[in-house]
Amino acid sequence: MDLKLEVVVLPVSDVDRAKDFYTRQLGGRLDADLPVKDGYRVVQVTPPGSACSVIFGEGVTDAEPGSAQGLYLIVSDIEKAHEELTGRGVEVSDPFHDDTGIFHQAGETGRVPGPDSERASYGSFASFTDPDGNGWVLQEITERLPGR
Repeated sequence: MDLKLEVVVLPVSDVDRAKDFYTRQLGGRLDADLPVKDGYRVVQVTPPGSACSVIFGEGVTDAEPGSAQGLYLIVSDIEKAHEELTGRGVEVSDPFHDDTGIFHQAGETGRVPGPDSERASYGSFASFTDPDGNGWVLQEITERLPGR
């Protein structure tokens, strides 16, 4: 049986501001904007090249706006992604890698400035938040691990 992650629900405080951020600034594709009834609106956006979409709106989650953390967007070139997103007005951290050479640690613990020195796949990151504070991480993957 396949289990595929299709949608991540994001808690936001201002639906139109979030829609602008995810479509205009991140370049996502607007899949749906459904004002179903008063107090219930569903917006779905798919990041460029992604098979997984994000949904936000009114009445779609009870989570506090900005409480979604550790959301990943995979890129093939961390420096180009950083340049493109900052050019679109997104406040992205400078690229970094972890001092262990493995997956980055929580918060800013172990962050070393700059991409991984060997540009090892899975080893370079940058981070940003949406207007509500939902936390995203860009991770550079140039070659997938076996079986991926």
